[in-house]
Order: sequence, then C-alpha cells, then structure tokens
Amino acid sequence: MSTVLDFIAKKNSQQKITMLTCYDYMSASLLAKTEIDCLLVGDSLAMVVYGLPNTIGATVEMMVQHTQAVARGAPNKFIVTDLPFLSYRKLLSESVTVAQKIMQAGACAVKLEGAAGNLELISHLTQSGIPVMGHLGLTPQLFHALGGYVIQGKTKTAQQKLVTESQALAAAGAFAIILECIPSTLAKMISKKLTIPTIGIGAGKYTDGQVLVLHDLLGMNPDFKPKFVKTFLSSSKLIEQSVAEFIFAVQRGEFPSHEHSY
Repeated sequence: MSTVLDFIAKKNSQQKITMLTCYDYMSASLLAKTEIDCLLVGDSLAMVVYGLPNTIGATVEMMVQHTQAVARGAPNKFIVTDLPFLSYRKLLSESVTVAQKIMQAGACAVKLEGAAGNLELISHLTQSGIPVMGHLGLTPQLFHALGGYVIQGKTKTAQQKLVTESQALAAAGAFAIILECIPSTLAKMISKKLTIPTIGIGAGKYTDGQVLVLHDLLGMNPDFKPKFVKTFLSSSKLIEQSVAEFIFAVQRGEFPSHEHSY
C-alpha cells in the first residue's frame, strides 16, 4: 500500500501519480488488481451513484458506507475520502468526529475543499494522525458561490489567490492538493512552487498526477463530455449491446441452455 511519503517521493522523482474515483466493492476489487496509486471515494457519488444534481446531497453516512465498501474491495490501496458538504465547516470537535468516522471506515486520508477557514482544521487533523488532501480551483461544493461549474483562475488576482492558498494548504500540513479546472499554466506554476504533489483534473499535463472519475474514463455516460475527460472505453455501448443480446437469447429460448441449467 502507498503512503503519504510515496506521494512526495513520486513528485521528487518526477513519476506521475494516478488516481481514480471508486464508490463500491466490485469496482474496488477490479482496481485492486491494477497499479493505480490511489482511490478516491469522492462526494461525486451523490451524482454518479444516487443521481443527485450536485455533490451537496452527499452525507457523512453515504461517505462512510461507500468507504467501507471500497476498503473491503481494495484493502491494499491508498484510499482518500471526501469530507462532504459543510461537515467540516462547523465546530472543530464536530469536524474531527466526521474525519474520525471516515478514517475508521477504512480511509487512509480525507480530502476537503478550499483553504479559507480550513487551515486550523487541517493542522489539527494532521497532528492527530489524519492525512489531509486539499482541493483548489473549481470546488464543486461551492458551485453556487462560484456561479456554476466554470474555469477558475482566469484573472491575475484569482491566480495569485490560488497560489497563496496552495502554499497555505501545504504549510498547514496537506500532503497533496487536487487542482480542478484551472489554466494549465497556472497549474504548472503552483506545482513548481510546492514541495507537495498536485493532482490535476482539467488542469493540464504539468501537475504531478491526474485523477478522473472511473465512470467517465469507462465512457459509461455518453452524454457527459466535459473538455477535460478522455474516455478510454465506450462501455455504455458494450452494456447496451450485451443487454440486447440477453433479451434476444431469452426471447428465442436460447438462454438458459442445457449447460446453464441444473
């Protein structure tokens, strides 16, 4: 299993870090057989698994349950779990309790969005033995405040803010930072300034690693085609074809055959 030190080592040796979202036991079991560095139990499960319109609907109970499932399927992978919307924006003691539940569910680290208002918590968690991954740029939990899912860091002021925030997260103890939907030149600048690794999604190729939602990588939703996603398999078509073949075989009486019967 990887550790937080392996993330730093990969950055120092210029080896790219690979990360995929994972929400369930079966997917985790499959990914456990690969060389993927890290699995993210993302709050995007609210949308991908539960069909909600955004990540705000993710709850602590959801994150705990899915973390347990992923940990069972991939016990030897480094698992990071999102702290869901507002669960870490209350009293320090309440936020620590949420992180505790997620770690006890099987996570190796927690991830939270933004820097402002989070630095004390990050410092407290890391000093308490809970590794923290940061997340800057397009932070989906704040999409209402950001005006929607739009590129961040387009102005000089916004860029300087992200640079400052990334340095603050590192100083507070974050072991890595997700950079989402920011210009590649800005992501490159931040990555060079930090001693901790950056992992990009929609942030170009100059980050220290990349993360994608597994379902996007597999092309399971052909209607979802943001610029930063590359589909490595058109699985939606394969699934539709397989189901059509099943229906055809049943209707013709070809399934179940003698070999599939007791």
